[in-house]
Amino acid sequence: MASLNVGNLGEYLREQRRNAQLSLRQLADAAGVSNPYLSQIERGLRKPSADILQQLAKALRISAETLYVQAGILDERDQEGLELRAAILADTAINEKQKQVLLQIYESFRKENGSVDEDQPKAPVPPRKRVAKKAAKKAVTVLKPRTTGGSGDDAAAAG
Repeated sequence: MASLNVGNLGEYLREQRRNAQLSLRQLADAAGVSNPYLSQIERGLRKPSADILQQLAKALRISAETLYVQAGILDERDQEGLELRAAILADTAINEKQKQVLLQIYESFRKENGSVDEDQPKAPVPPRKRVAKKAAKKAVTVLKPRTTGGSGDDAAAAG
């Protein structure tokens, strides 16, 4: 008989909840899930959906991707990348929009350098993050090297 293999996820969630100094009830309220359901997840009796994991990650202020790996939704192909993402998301010195822009820039550099496996599944992007994604594209454009010369001759020579 196959087990759900969510014990590690439950233990991890409990540890993160305790680190955040939240009670089970407080986390359940913050994530919008029922108290008994969260308890069952922590005890390894339930396997939550990606949406529920995302809600829990947001309430805990941790990376949803980390929870996806713990739940077996994503492969643990790039733990260093996940740890970096988690560190960015945990940083209290920058706001949520800045965090998302920074993550998008990081991903674009990895993709440009061939470090991203195109077949690797990506975490679902909620609508509020799509705005940050557009902002990240603008930020990447700003970061690309520009040629000097204000007369526009460079553009004429290139075209």
